[in-house]
Amino acid sequence: MKPSSVTQTLFSQLNFRGDRQKVISSNIANINTPGYKTKELVFENELKKADDSRLKLYTTDKNHLSSFSDDITPATKRVVDVKGLEEQNDGNNVNLDTQMSEMAKNKVIFDAIQASIRKDSTLFKSVIEASSKN
Repeated sequence: MKPSSVTQTLFSQLNFRGDRQKVISSNIANINTPGYKTKELVFENELKKADDSRLKLYTTDKNHLSSFSDDITPATKRVVDVKGLEEQNDGNNVNLDTQMSEMAKNKVIFDAIQASIRKDSTLFKSVIEASSKN
């Protein structure tokens, strides 16, 4: 039983953020590896949306949602090389400042998701306790 309808989304994002932290850590660990290219974790369906300019939402009424996606296929994660970064003489393009910044940003989001899950679980627990008293 799920505490709420958003729990699965929260746990999915938590897993994504954990995997993203691993990719960023790998980038930092390979900062002195000649020829190493910076990696990034992305959702496969987001890449398809970015590549397919035909997918546009047309509204025929002002009450229609302006940014709704009916694509309900589950997202798959994929590690890709980041393009367009400045390379060093050895071919490595990892920038320590950028990676540390991304790691800090990812941690803040991870912590916020954890707090949301805790709050959701606490609310669910209080509902169960209240219903058992009746």
